[in-house]
Amino acid sequence: MKTSLTDLLKIKYPILQAPIGSATTPELAAAVSNAGGLGSLALSWKSPDETREMISKTKQLTSKPFAVNLVLAFEQDERVQICIEEKVAVVSFFWGDGSRFFPELKKNNILAAQTVSNAGEAVYYEDKGADLLIAQGWEAGGHVKGTVAMSILIPSIADKVNIPIVATGGIADGRGFMAALGLGAAGVCLGTRFLMSMEAGVNPVYQELITNASENDTYYAEKLFNIGWDDAPHRVLNNSTVAGWLSAGKPDAGARPGEDEIIAHYPDGRPIPRYAYNSPVRNITGNLEAMALYAGQSAGLISDIKSAAGIIEALVKELYDTMSSVNKML
Repeated sequence: MKTSLTDLLKIKYPILQAPIGSATTPELAAAVSNAGGLGSLALSWKSPDETREMISKTKQLTSKPFAVNLVLAFEQDERVQICIEEKVAVVSFFWGDGSRFFPELKKNNILAAQTVSNAGEAVYYEDKGADLLIAQGWEAGGHVKGTVAMSILIPSIADKVNIPIVATGGIADGRGFMAALGLGAAGVCLGTRFLMSMEAGVNPVYQELITNASENDTYYAEKLFNIGWDDAPHRVLNNSTVAGWLSAGKPDAGARPGEDEIIAHYPDGRPIPRYAYNSPVRNITGNLEAMALYAGQSAGLISDIKSAAGIIEALVKELYDTMSSVNKML
């Protein structure tokens, strides 16, 4: 399968794994890359030693290119430098302007990707030297910066830029894959679907809740699970914390029901309060259902857990099957 994205990234399929925050693992990133896509590590909150360790482990598991994602709501200069020293293939930036890093990355033959939420941003980052754009639709799970649906966002951007666009938000199968390509994207980026992979570092309770969710079972909030990361709108599964907050009339921080309650713990004993931005990764114990269960509207399309390679295989088969069905109608 050949698009401008596969040519740029030197990958077989124009399929990217979204960073999926703390659920990212070297095993997942490597498995996606080995299967012909582009895996990704979310390293925004890792220490320098942990950052190097996760990059190194991923390199041990794959010789194919993979990306590192960095959230610019937090200081990332040291991690960018580590990515340069480790010769990571792609560094992607989110929630802030990554353009100041582009020249140094380019000088070291590292591709720079920037997540955008509207056409104005896309034009700006192309002018600044981004190699590719990840256009995030409002349907996406996790932290969502924009308010435009993927079906409108992609053609709006495609009409204005000349670098590869990757569509993300609401894509979980070959039908969404084909739709994104038809709208002008050169590839797709999937988060919730890869969250439901065997290699993802998430608690099985979290995956089961996604399996049972419908397309109507997510909630987009400006401020809700914001302890630790404020002013960052997000989409999560409806759960007891969301329901309690809505019933209380969406009160601001300081007046939210159960705000002082510790609902879970990390293995090392660190507490997780209700309304924290943390999601239930492996080995967390407690009331996991009440935590931030990041998921996109595509959760309603996902009912199984597969290997990362199996997800990519299914996506490609479904894409070609969908194309064949459409051709028969023409």
